[in-house]
Amino acid sequence: MADAEGRRGAGTATVVTGATGRLGGRVAARLAEAGLAQTLLVRDPARAPRLAGAAVAAAGYGDRRELVRALTGADRVLMVSASESEDRLDQHRSFVDAAAEAGAGHIVYTSFLGAAPDATFTLARDHWVTERYIRDSGLSYTFLRDGLYADFLPGLVGEDGVIRGPAGEGAASVVAQDDIADAAVAVLLDAPAHDGAVYDLTGPRALTLAEIAAELTEATGRPVTYHPETVAEAYRSREASGAPRWQLDAWVSTYTAMAAGELAAVSDAVPRLTGHPATPLAQVLRRTAG
Repeated sequence: MADAEGRRGAGTATVVTGATGRLGGRVAARLAEAGLAQTLLVRDPARAPRLAGAAVAAAGYGDRRELVRALTGADRVLMVSASESEDRLDQHRSFVDAAAEAGAGHIVYTSFLGAAPDATFTLARDHWVTERYIRDSGLSYTFLRDGLYADFLPGLVGEDGVIRGPAGEGAASVVAQDDIADAAVAVLLDAPAHDGAVYDLTGPRALTLAEIAAELTEATGRPVTYHPETVAEAYRSREASGAPRWQLDAWVSTYTAMAAGELAAVSDAVPRLTGHPATPLAQVLRRTAG
């Protein structure tokens, strides 16, 4: 791995944030395979993946000075949305401000499907605010509005094999993280062609939680069922976790957004950008099980 201090701020054209995570790490690995030099912007350099042609810079989204150093000379930046937290919008604004100050070029931001000021899913509202902030910054941009991650669906299942939530008969067009990474790479490799574009990244079809439970049963061999809760039941069943109210609102509104039909849109953006079909949930689950 390149020395973090020696290479930081060296003007590498492509900067990838979140490279220690599942999505940013996938993108960084694909860019390295394509032979593209990049800077991996991470909070902990010791956790950065070892990739050919990759420099490492250490900075969190709130570290303005280090961000400006790392982003100076960058003409393409993958901005993976920060981890869910009460101050995530402040972190996003700090990053965008630093990118503008550094004179960075194209920002590719991982947003959320249905981002809007009145979205049912509370965090989709935050993504919309971030999108507006990027637009108003004057930076070139592309927004990747990702659907719910298909890879994370096993985590919805309780120890008793039941998925609980107030989703009713609503559906979600869950998307594979590998597909999102492929789409992000396609945009980063030809950023000017995607200036100002907003892409909904979804799976090939929308699935109800009952259908998702059946897919999980088939993939794992463990019986999984779906139990529709009321909104009040959903809050009560999650309050025992001790999570703050904003987090409870986010968890519950994931399901109510499904019930409202806001997560069911199916887009052709994945095949258009990547050249391959969107990955069905069953295939994602087989990979996860493997």
